[in-house]
Amino acid sequence: MTGMLIFDRDVCRDLIRQRKKLGHNRYDEVWEGVYIMPSVPSLEHQEIVADCVAILTEVVKNERKGNVYPGANVSDRPKTWKKNYRVPDVVVLLTESQARKFENHIFGGPDFLIEIRSPKEDPDKKLPSYSKIAVGELLIVDRDSREPSLLRHDGHDLVPVKPTSSGERWLESAVLPLAFRRGGTKAKPKLEIKRTDGVAGHWSV
Repeated sequence: MTGMLIFDRDVCRDLIRQRKKLGHNRYDEVWEGVYIMPSVPSLEHQEIVADCVAILTEVVKNERKGNVYPGANVSDRPKTWKKNYRVPDVVVLLTESQARKFENHIFGGPDFLIEIRSPKEDPDKKLPSYSKIAVGELLIVDRDSREPSLLRHDGHDLVPVKPTSSGERWLESAVLPLAFRRGGTKAKPKLEIKRTDGVAGHWSV
């Protein structure tokens, strides 16, 4: 994530007010009191998010296992959440989730998150926050290469999940009945997603 620091409070207030007026603040975050204004995601970024939400809606929401959100405010505090929150690209809350839903934010670690890595966005910088609130699993997908990385909370931190030992190299979720890997061709890479619970389901994003 790149940008500049603005120390003038009046300028900051004006910028935030203008972003809200234009609807550009959907992906804005606050990191321990510091207001973060990311650029609007590219269309390709948003297409990946939309496809993942559609798949997860089929697997999770339509089967009444929980809810799926295309972005949500996720914080480590129930009340003063506006002082510290992140906005993942995709959020999954299962029915028995440890996280709590409030009107405008989620308190605690959701069961499953997706972050899309774009040239100007580095989701790795959010790992300390996601580890702290005990996010169940975090899938990071590179926008351009479609290479997925899956991390799982081990009780202390989010740690990388190793791919299956077979030549297929799937990253298998322990939270959802899904597995992920890079597919497609070198010229047109795709994120492959398949079901692992015996139900038919295989997608390319």
